[in-house]
Amino acid sequence: MGSYGLLAYRALPGRTSTSERVARILRSRISAGDFPPGTRLAEEEIIVALGVTRATLREAFRLLTYERLLVHRPNGGMFVRVLGVADVVDLYRLRRLVECATVRDVEGAPPDLTRLADAVERGRAAIDARDWRGLATADIVFHEAVAELSGSVRVRELMQAVLAELRLVFSVMENPRRFHEPYLNRNREILAALQRGSGAHAAKLLSSYLGDAERQLVEACAPRTAVSRT
Repeated sequence: MGSYGLLAYRALPGRTSTSERVARILRSRISAGDFPPGTRLAEEEIIVALGVTRATLREAFRLLTYERLLVHRPNGGMFVRVLGVADVVDLYRLRRLVECATVRDVEGAPPDLTRLADAVERGRAAIDARDWRGLATADIVFHEAVAELSGSVRVRELMQAVLAELRLVFSVMENPRRFHEPYLNRNREILAALQRGSGAHAAKLLSSYLGDAERQLVEACAPRTAVSRT
């Protein structure tokens, strides 16, 4: 996989500053779908690509392991995690608690919804381009923007990690277009409710949305989880 497409990050200021920054770069690449589940992350290639020390990279790996994005295999190295049914159920439980509560609080004059609207437009453009991975990314950006409506840095950071993990779940869908495309219209409906200042209705729409997505992903993950246990 060469430099993993990470060389561009060397030009950014403070590239060797902290392991947290390296973790943020790798997390963003996982969230973008560039590192699919089961991918082995080669230390030497990342060290060269980012211009960091081995100690810094290993601390970044430790942070991402704590976030359940990576897993260490003895004598094998560091791998992007493969998630199962229990992971899906837990992720969606958390999403309902955080996202639905966030939009429910939007009443009356709405906050700035520009990023939500941009994510919907980005999804539409991805459909026009038949870019299904781009459509998945647009959906993740939409829900990151939902979390930002909370006004909490901690909620935003929590959801960034959750949604990066969710990208690993999306990979189980054999037909990404069939899975993701209907949810673009549902994002648009949630946005419209928020634009009207109807947080309660947006929360109801979002709860239904998350329930349907969870069921689809559980059905897709179940056979793989069963195989992994045999």
